[in-house]
Amino acid sequence: MNIVSETDKAVREIVIVGGGTAGWMTAAALSRMLPQGKRVRLVESDQISTIGVGEATIPSIRAFNQLLNLDEDEFIRATQATFKLGIEFVNWGKQGDSYIHGFGQIGRDQVVAKFYQYWLKMYQAGKAPDLEAFSINTVAPRQAKFMRPPKDMPNSPLSDISYAFHFDAGLYARYLRGIAERQGVLRTEGRIVEVKTNPANGHIASLQMENGEHIDGDLFIDCSGLSALLIEKTLHTGFEDWSHWLPADSAIAVPCASSGPLLPYTRSTAHQAGWQWRIPLQHRTGNGHVFCSKFMSADEAQHILLNNLDGEALAEPRLIRFATGKRKRAWNKNCVAIGLAGGFMEPLESTSIHMIQTAIMRLLSLFPDRAFSQVDIDTYNAQNDEEYLRIRDFLIMHYKVNDHQDSDFWRYCREMEVPKEVQHRIDLYRSHGRIFRLGEELFADASWLQVMHGQGLRAQSYHPLVDQRSEEDIRYFLDQVQKTIQKCVDVMPTHAEFIAATCAAEKGQVESMMNKPRYGT
Repeated sequence: MNIVSETDKAVREIVIVGGGTAGWMTAAALSRMLPQGKRVRLVESDQISTIGVGEATIPSIRAFNQLLNLDEDEFIRATQATFKLGIEFVNWGKQGDSYIHGFGQIGRDQVVAKFYQYWLKMYQAGKAPDLEAFSINTVAPRQAKFMRPPKDMPNSPLSDISYAFHFDAGLYARYLRGIAERQGVLRTEGRIVEVKTNPANGHIASLQMENGEHIDGDLFIDCSGLSALLIEKTLHTGFEDWSHWLPADSAIAVPCASSGPLLPYTRSTAHQAGWQWRIPLQHRTGNGHVFCSKFMSADEAQHILLNNLDGEALAEPRLIRFATGKRKRAWNKNCVAIGLAGGFMEPLESTSIHMIQTAIMRLLSLFPDRAFSQVDIDTYNAQNDEEYLRIRDFLIMHYKVNDHQDSDFWRYCREMEVPKEVQHRIDLYRSHGRIFRLGEELFADASWLQVMHGQGLRAQSYHPLVDQRSEEDIRYFLDQVQKTIQKCVDVMPTHAEFIAATCAAEKGQVESMMNKPRYGT
């Protein structure tokens, strides 16, 4: 009886196809976390441009940077980054609306009920200000304030500050490339002309390069972006299209000169058939207009974008076409798709880079040998699908809950039938303001609350258990929370002051990058 040792079965050659944010995040993480004896090679072509999958991030990116043992201030300087406390949504519920979806918690939850239920009772009675007054992550950005949470003040609202970053995705990829190559990643530059498969099992066997080189591998990771060279063009995995719920299918991106105060948040402004992003960096502002081509032409979308820039455009606008959805299997045979190759979720809540990160960590937790156990693959795909579904539902909520009366696009979104889970959340909140997190989904109760309330969905009642406390007691409780948060924000430096004091990019670096505009969504 022949027994194959675990060493003989080990995956040794790992080939990543595509650079950009997804490719170099994957290369940097695998080269740091995998044991010795495994070679990571990244294949990319300088002739193929990449799409920035997101210059705006969510707080989980800090855990990824810590995994790589990055110095945060150095990373910020290298990527022209700024800090992000949340996203401002303008004109989403109806024209003239504005609310901030802030990171972190709202108020202080109580033993009997969550904080927002006490607020809800008083708000419905007209005896409490709007929700934004009760989170430092929504009060501070309105005043362009920022600081990192102090480690020696655990009971202060300052310790609740939760932050992410805006950064230049191209510079981030370049920064990670340097780290990955120092950790032994081999980069191969060139165009792939053919992907060869094993006729016995259909697995990817090798890549044939334009210069004649053949690159063999055990595990292939598709980071080729929307082209999905391995997972779709080679393995024909299939795509699950969600454009009937998330109908935006195009984006026009353009950088512009910075103008006004340096704001610690992303801005999303609803337009007639979509929305516009604004992402402030140290050296420029990133802008884009996401729209539905069934309701608006590209020329009209570009006109709207260019007329709503804060400063002078620094490049020609670039049109990007996409379909929202995911591969039917992110892991198929010996190929794992990470980033846009695995699916596209529009950048409304800055989830793209987070989903690259979770895909990498999921792969590490289920890292295969050359037997490629089907139960491991199925588990990976089930977890991936669940993540996509829950993020999809959160994005759908933004479109479904609106009160725009003069737009065919927004009328379609308001009247469309949504997945039963989304409708259940709407009905549950409308009844008594109840919100329940499903499993390990990304967005917590506070996120769903801020979006539903911010866009005009109103609960008809509140949790009955809050009536255990008198109105006078609840009013005093809310007043103390609001005053304490405002006192903390008063002593915070401005966002620009904090960056200048701790992590500003050198002036020469800023000027050189101004001459090399990059895109990102």
